[in-house]
Amino acid sequence: MNFKLSSWNATAFFQDLVARNKLATAQGFSFCRVSGLEGFEEALQTMQSTTAFVCVSDMSQGYIALANTPRTRRVKTIFLAMRHAIDDMEARLSCMETLRELFRQFMSQLILERTRLEQSCIYLDERITFNEMNEYFFSGCACAYFQIAVDTFTDLRFNADEWNNE
Repeated sequence: MNFKLSSWNATAFFQDLVARNKLATAQGFSFCRVSGLEGFEEALQTMQSTTAFVCVSDMSQGYIALANTPRTRRVKTIFLAMRHAIDDMEARLSCMETLRELFRQFMSQLILERTRLEQSCIYLDERITFNEMNEYFFSGCACAYFQIAVDTFTDLRFNADEWNNE
């Protein structure tokens, strides 16, 4: 029983968006891979020369649904950040507006990607929330994140070759 799991590389997708998006390039957004929230904080601390970031976490939450059409759900987190002058709430608000607009533009591409992925039986959850982080999360930096849930078919047919018979 050979079954190839369909997959989608969210990291490569968002890296490409950052490179092609006019707003992201004009605002100097850099792309990086991180491991969860701790990795995002570390990226912000180590990249002092960069003023704006799109970071995709390589960690994923997920589950398998045992149903008539079993599927595996993976949830990917994408962090957005923009530096601003510390204690300048107007600058923070301006950065947050930029993050909101970048999110909107990314979603316009994700709609097209969703249609393409469905042809390969990969499904993106249509509910994608944008979450703004508290101003004290990282001083002098407006931060937000969103998560996308990706469902793929999972072959749960019993395969005797995978088991020792005792």
